[in-house]
Amino acid sequence: MVARVSIIMGSTSDLPVMEAAAKFLNQMEIPFEMNALSAHRTPKEVEDFATKAEQRGIEVIIAGAGMAAHLPGVIAAMTPLPVIGVPIKSSLEGMDAALAMLQMPPGIPVATVAINGALNAAILAVQILATADKELRQKMIAYKESLKDKIVKANKELSAIKYDYKV
Repeated sequence: MVARVSIIMGSTSDLPVMEAAAKFLNQMEIPFEMNALSAHRTPKEVEDFATKAEQRGIEVIIAGAGMAAHLPGVIAAMTPLPVIGVPIKSSLEGMDAALAMLQMPPGIPVATVAINGALNAAILAVQILATADKELRQKMIAYKESLKDKIVKANKELSAIKYDYKV
């Protein structure tokens, strides 16, 4: 089995956030890899990863980082693959990380999700893969339908809650 998606985080302290991406990819039966790399502490390893990811079969990269959050942008600068950034809430409520990912220069895009939004990053990665994979597209359709079903069920449960003045 060859990984199609790579989940990268600045350090293992980001795992509690990034594991949401891993769980979703696992649920969708998409092979993935998961590694910690630091744009500041292991720049040579980041370059090696980014420049060789495509030839290893990676199709989408999800990169989570906090604070200065250079990791997704550095990777995006060195690969033709789509990079999805996950700003990690570690300082300044995660706004520093979000702005670092959002304010990339022209030609080096990083698709950026919400602060700590690793699940949405994985969903976006699957949607990217699904553009060329009809079976995966059907899984995404089913997943989105399940979201609708959750709300319908929640409304039924809410209607059963009684209050004196609830109409």
